[in-house]
Amino acid sequence: MDAFKGRSQTTKGIWMAKCAGIEPCTLVMDLEGTDGRERGEDDTAFEKQSALFALAVSDIVLINMWCHDIGREQAANKPLLKTVFQVMMRLFSPRKTTLMFVIRDKTRTPLENLEPVLREDIQKIWDSVPKPQAHKETPLSEFFNLEVVALSSYEEKEEQFKEQVANLRQRFFHSIAPGGLAGDRRGVVPASGFSFSAQQIWEVIKENKDLDLPAHKVMVATVRCEEIANEKYAGFTANESWCLLEEAVQSGPVAGFGKKLNSILYTSLTEYDAEATYFDEGVRSAKRKQLEEKLLQLVQPAHHAMLGHLRSGTLEKFKEAFDKALNGGDGFSVAARNCTEAYMALFDEGYADAVVELANWDSSKVRDKLRRDIDAHVASVRAAKLSELTSSYEAKLNEALSGPVEALLDGANNDTWPSIKKLLRRETESAVSGLSDALSGFDMDEKTKEKMLTSLEDHARGVVEAKAREEAGRALIRMKDRFSTLFSHDSDSMPRVWTGKEDIRAITKTARSASLKLLSVMAAIRLDDNADNIENTLTSALVDAKNNAAVTDRSITTFDPLASSTWEQVPPAKTLITPVQCKSLWRQFRVETEYTVTQAISAQEANKRTNNWLPPPWAIVALIVLGFNEFMTLLRNPLYVGVIFVGFLIIKALWVQLDISGEFRNGALPGLLSLSTKFLPTVMNLLRKLAEEGQMPATNSSQTNQAVASKSFQNGSSTSNMSSSASSGITASENSPKKGE
Repeated sequence: MDAFKGRSQTTKGIWMAKCAGIEPCTLVMDLEGTDGRERGEDDTAFEKQSALFALAVSDIVLINMWCHDIGREQAANKPLLKTVFQVMMRLFSPRKTTLMFVIRDKTRTPLENLEPVLREDIQKIWDSVPKPQAHKETPLSEFFNLEVVALSSYEEKEEQFKEQVANLRQRFFHSIAPGGLAGDRRGVVPASGFSFSAQQIWEVIKENKDLDLPAHKVMVATVRCEEIANEKYAGFTANESWCLLEEAVQSGPVAGFGKKLNSILYTSLTEYDAEATYFDEGVRSAKRKQLEEKLLQLVQPAHHAMLGHLRSGTLEKFKEAFDKALNGGDGFSVAARNCTEAYMALFDEGYADAVVELANWDSSKVRDKLRRDIDAHVASVRAAKLSELTSSYEAKLNEALSGPVEALLDGANNDTWPSIKKLLRRETESAVSGLSDALSGFDMDEKTKEKMLTSLEDHARGVVEAKAREEAGRALIRMKDRFSTLFSHDSDSMPRVWTGKEDIRAITKTARSASLKLLSVMAAIRLDDNADNIENTLTSALVDAKNNAAVTDRSITTFDPLASSTWEQVPPAKTLITPVQCKSLWRQFRVETEYTVTQAISAQEANKRTNNWLPPPWAIVALIVLGFNEFMTLLRNPLYVGVIFVGFLIIKALWVQLDISGEFRNGALPGLLSLSTKFLPTVMNLLRKLAEEGQMPATNSSQTNQAVASKSFQNGSSTSNMSSSASSGITASENSPKKGE
């Protein structure tokens, strides 16, 4: 290339020279270009011969290639390399030549993106070359090492170009050293024999006729057909119908998508056929095939988008129809099967309308994806329905079992657990029957159905056990409530009044026995038919007085039946309250109910004291015998009767006002202290009232009454002394039973 004279051939034939300043000694060969106009379009034999000669004698071959020719057929010398590779394998043995492709006028495309394309093209050429039997399985790496470098444009980036050339030159220093460009070369010829070896190689190449292949017609057809194909591809991308169709399909499904797209594709290919009809048929067909592939590659995203809309739309319609069928009362399996078949057929119809005739695209993946989505939705709805059904029947069991079980355990007796088992069996059978009928519409296998029914039965049993454990946690409260009910109420459920006739010991024993019965019932879960001796163990260890005394006497030397964490014949999983816990609860129960018993005894004794106001019979006889004289005195002096009557009225009034019986109900000392503070104010108040009511004009009568009262007091002094002694005797007789008690 001369900037002033234009383009022309700069190298004719093959030139060799020694490289200046490169160690070790390196010879360079300069060949003619492979596409020069000076030799014409049909004289390409020398190009092939010189290329093969360079490959046969050189350790490193530099191949100049314009950057924009990468990926092209003729401009990238692919036919030439194919022919040279084929002949070289037939004529020569492997000697490991380094092929260095020098990419000229590098564009903005990174070398990292260009190099894989170039290596892939060389590998394809090697794979397509017919190989002799000796090299049938020989890889490309046995003959060649591939290197790729890039140079910037000399005209546009001269300084950068020179710098890159200098760097490339540095790589040729010590190129035959290990790791160098030709570090693994083989079949090395000594320098003294190089001339003879090169002459012999050239003679072999000259005699081979396979390198003399015409290429003008093919090259013209290749270039022109490629231009036409590029024009049609550009026209297709700018086609208004295609642009509108591509834009529309991004937002939703397009009716008649396949028909519209096929029309645009066929139009472009028909125009290509019309313009390329006079070129080589093989090249024309190959380029048409490439054009088809490029066009299909261009429209494939739109086609995929169309299928995506078709799949998602069909899935949404399926969901709506499936929900409507279920709400309409159809069985689950029937609704799922009918809707699946209908909407898969609808998808097939939509795909047939969107098919691209030129492409052999497989829609099975999209169809399978739709089927998987439908199956997943059916499975999720099925799981939700089954969960809803199961939850519904579990809620019914909770409602049907929790309350009755709690009531049965609250009234614990010998029939409690048989009643609970009967209730559990009845409600479980009802729920299992209902769930089994509901599951018949789901078309499930017997194993899964049986598993769900068993799970429901286990849930029912779990509800009873959970409620039993909950009630066992309130056992002490229940025991105290039962004791309080039985102890404080009679057989008619009326509040008990402690009149002194009740046998508190028997009532206490009965109430505690009932509480112990409740504790024994709550000690373990008895949903199976296994018998146990929990009640007998608790009764013998806690209630029986003799046994308790015996246990107390021999507690040091014998085994306590409640000193254990398990019951005999009861698995630990069924134990609600362990023996040790029962013993602790009973001890706490006795302590907390002792006060109630003490209060009852105190109330009974107070009632006895209140009702027992008469002296003992012996005291009455003594009063009659010893008070005969006083009685006769009263008969002889009737005035004493009036005085005594007035005194009785005054004492009665003081008794009522001071509430003496009520004060002494809490004890003698508290009663005396209380009366001492109330006595004087009460007497003064009583006298004031008498004074107000007894004021009369006749004062003489008042004085007479006072004289009479004074005389009566003197005469009755001896009587009062006798009465006081009798009163003290009565008091002593009343207090004497307390000591006995």
